[in-house]
Amino acid sequence: MPRQAVILAAGYGRGIEPITHTRHKALLPIPGGTLLSHTLSALAKAGVKKAVIVVHYLADQVIEEAKRVAAEAGVDVEFAEQGEPKGTGHAALKGLERLREDEALIINGDTYFSPEDLTKLAESDPWTIAAYKVEDPRRFGVLLIEGGVVKGVIEKPEKPPSKLVNAGAYVVKVDEFIKELERLEPSPRGEYEITDAVASVAEREGLTPLMVSEWSDVGRPWTYLDVVKKLLESITPAIKGEVSPNAELKGPIYVAEGAVVRHGTVIQGPALIGPGADIGPNAFIRGPALVLRGARVGFSVELKASVVMESAHAAHLSYIGDSVVCESANLGAGTVLANLRFDDGEVTYLVKGRLEGTGRRKFGAVIGGHAKTGVNTSVLPGRWVGAYSWTHPGYVVNTPIPPCTYAHPGGLREVPDCGTDLSVWRWRRQS
Repeated sequence: MPRQAVILAAGYGRGIEPITHTRHKALLPIPGGTLLSHTLSALAKAGVKKAVIVVHYLADQVIEEAKRVAAEAGVDVEFAEQGEPKGTGHAALKGLERLREDEALIINGDTYFSPEDLTKLAESDPWTIAAYKVEDPRRFGVLLIEGGVVKGVIEKPEKPPSKLVNAGAYVVKVDEFIKELERLEPSPRGEYEITDAVASVAEREGLTPLMVSEWSDVGRPWTYLDVVKKLLESITPAIKGEVSPNAELKGPIYVAEGAVVRHGTVIQGPALIGPGADIGPNAFIRGPALVLRGARVGFSVELKASVVMESAHAAHLSYIGDSVVCESANLGAGTVLANLRFDDGEVTYLVKGRLEGTGRRKFGAVIGGHAKTGVNTSVLPGRWVGAYSWTHPGYVVNTPIPPCTYAHPGGLREVPDCGTDLSVWRWRRQS
């Protein structure tokens, strides 16, 4: 039973761009905290005494959050700098090298497990792998089960041998798994993959599958919204802020201390309104909705099934549907984040330079941190605006806008003094 864990939180999070232009993927906000705070707190309650967190991209953000949570949860944290990112196997090796005991739990920092499942993992014996049942396993690493034991992991097979997929958490024998990781060869994409080491152990010794009840690989904006929706369904309603007697609140709603809900506003839960948030007048919020600290959802703004992050502003006359608006972004009056294609087809999204199907008929836009849209900007379904970018008034966003870019009728122009590390995201401009 491991009393120590390695949390992998070094990667760039390219799959949820542009959120990760300014925020590490492990720090995605969810009701009650972040992905990292949720995982670290739950592991501490389950008896984990030490966690090594592997960091690189936006390491200062991750370290600050981990230290804060560790102090509250009573767990020791240590940080291992991955250096040049060479894949999850390389990251796991850097973390395990910091441990002295025989057993450890390895978990991805951008995955969500329920507290109960994290407890079961923390109480498991070595050579355990978290398993989750999905209806269409072809997009995942599928577990090959023989006699109740995992004997292989097959990546994205056309004909899956089971509906059980690798959920990205493993209990290992530290010294033995280090040797497996040291033997890894680069994958076709040039990275050292932890799944290759896991598959090797499965073929040689077999792994015990641990069925988990709740799991999400938060690797896309729409799966992030799914996690938020799931967690909002179980919020404890409370009104701690100021709510106008002329506002109408229905369903489970939490209004935090310092928040203001102004007259004429209608909120249909589930919804969480964070500290200092300012809602209305005459706003319409349809849950599941998460509005974070200091955000503004103003006059005649309609918000549906979306996340509005810290200090983001939609002051008036905007529509935000099935979307994510990142921290300190500002939506000019009349901005529309559309969530339904005109032809009623599947919404697609640009991931690592290629359009990817979301599997959804309704999915909106993602507005990066500190971005600004001009008045009457329209963002089409599945499109995004990079961090610190601007749109000209009346602009129609029908292709994603890179970070630090001014999009205007004449084309794209780089915004000076940008707050994003373009050396990380320059690939997007060249795709």
